[in-house]
Amino acid sequence: MKSKILLVDDEQDIIEFLQYNIEAAGYEVISASNGSEALEKVESLPDLIILDIMMPVIDGYEVCRRIRENKLTWKIPIIFLTAKSTEKDEVKGLELGADDFIAKPISPKKLVARIKANLRRKEISSDQKKEDLSILKIGPIEIDKERFEVKINGDSIFFPKKEFEILSYIAMQPGRVLTRDAILRDIWGDDIYITERTIDVHVRKIREKMGSFSDLIETIKGVGYRFKYIG
Repeated sequence: MKSKILLVDDEQDIIEFLQYNIEAAGYEVISASNGSEALEKVESLPDLIILDIMMPVIDGYEVCRRIRENKLTWKIPIIFLTAKSTEKDEVKGLELGADDFIAKPISPKKLVARIKANLRRKEISSDQKKEDLSILKIGPIEIDKERFEVKINGDSIFFPKKEFEILSYIAMQPGRVLTRDAILRDIWGDDIYITERTIDVHVRKIREKMGSFSDLIETIKGVGYRFKYIG
């Protein structure tokens, strides 16, 4: 079955151009020309959404926020494809829950490659949850979640509990930008006051233990962290 892509842009010529190339790559495409229409069509549960920001009726930021707040749609990968390309725009989009942020113009081949990468990440996350894996393997990292053990390139490395939890949390979602707020909420919960600086200190210690593989955890300036996708 073909993966279904929801393409949202208020410029019809862009929709037609991108739709032609995405369909040529083997995907089914449905389209919307404004945010309100996008929210209606997302109810069909597409596999991925390509979303413009500057649109009439409801802008892309608000569309993204509503999708992430809906328990039926919050896991759908969202790629912002927009002419708004400043760092501030990207940070806002990622903080709202977008999985990727691409500045226009982009070649159809590169866009299709980003679509494939985001769909692969979705499949990896889904497979891990279906199988309820106690051992996570990604690249040189092997994490045993039952024994709280980590092996890096075959060598056992000790990680204290919170460092272990952060590493597991990030590694289980390769390629996805995880905000500091999300890490704080999901690792510590809402009832304990911990500053964002605490996250940075823990990540620095994790990287030190990872040695030559420390660059697998990328810092996304002004947002949080991302574990490199290894595909």
